[in-house]
Amino acid sequence: MRRQLASSRSAVTLNSMSNSLHHPLQFHPARATAWQLRSQRLEFGSVPRLMGIVNTTPDSFSDGGRFLEVEAAVAHGLQLAADGADILDVGGESTRPYSEAVDEEEELRRVMPVVERLAAQTDVPISIDTSKAAVARAAIAAGAQIINDVTGLEGDAAMLAVAHETGAGVCAMHMAGTPQTMQDNPHYEKVVSEIASYLTKRLDALLAAGIDPTKISLDPGIGFGKTHEHNVTLMANCYQFHEIGCPLLVGHSRKGFLAKVLDNKEADRTAATMGGAAALAVQGVQVIRVHDVRPVREALLAFEACLAGELPS
Repeated sequence: MRRQLASSRSAVTLNSMSNSLHHPLQFHPARATAWQLRSQRLEFGSVPRLMGIVNTTPDSFSDGGRFLEVEAAVAHGLQLAADGADILDVGGESTRPYSEAVDEEEELRRVMPVVERLAAQTDVPISIDTSKAAVARAAIAAGAQIINDVTGLEGDAAMLAVAHETGAGVCAMHMAGTPQTMQDNPHYEKVVSEIASYLTKRLDALLAAGIDPTKISLDPGIGFGKTHEHNVTLMANCYQFHEIGCPLLVGHSRKGFLAKVLDNKEADRTAATMGGAAALAVQGVQVIRVHDVRPVREALLAFEACLAGELPS
């Protein structure tokens, strides 16, 4: 009898597991399969594309000050490309909580030599991480393919026109407030649905400005005006944003909620970032923005092979 009960219990457990471990992609026919950039095109499969971070800032939360010199920033970008980055995201203004704003002249001084040299030395698409229209226009003219704007293309009234006129790919992100105010008691009644509503409205605004829908991606803004609880809720529910119909870009790399998960503020968070990337991959997120391209890429390749039960062809 005891053996029969144990066998029955095992069967119930296995059946329950098999019923719960559905791959979310099968439920999302609206999932975008490509992203048209200024002159390049990214196709999406089951393994997310990786956007490697190139910060030319003294005060970014994780790697501020490491790549202030042009040579160091360019070498870092080329190494990320060699490690498997599908996009290189160059930024010259920190958007960490309570960071100080940078003026246009200083931001241009930081990013333009890096964008120019990377565009000349690699075919990997370059993204400019900026909320300033003049910086975006200059970077696109220098060879960048994407405008990655943490303000959802709202922070500068001229940004929509720049995106339309240059034909760049764009990423519109959700942020509650500004970097200086976003972590002052962020509150949502229903964080997933409220951010989905915001992103849908931003999509409508971009389309109304004449931006080609195939050029638009959306980012729920992990860590931008959210508590740790909001962040893990969003990480678990990114698949719901596929219904909007645009590629999803998510940046969770090394962020504070991962230290909370680990209960260790001093952890380097690389392994935690890899775990988060797997959670995003199984939800069909198309682009993941990360500091550590090689370990995340290797983790995702192994995760995909084990999930599919097939070796890469």
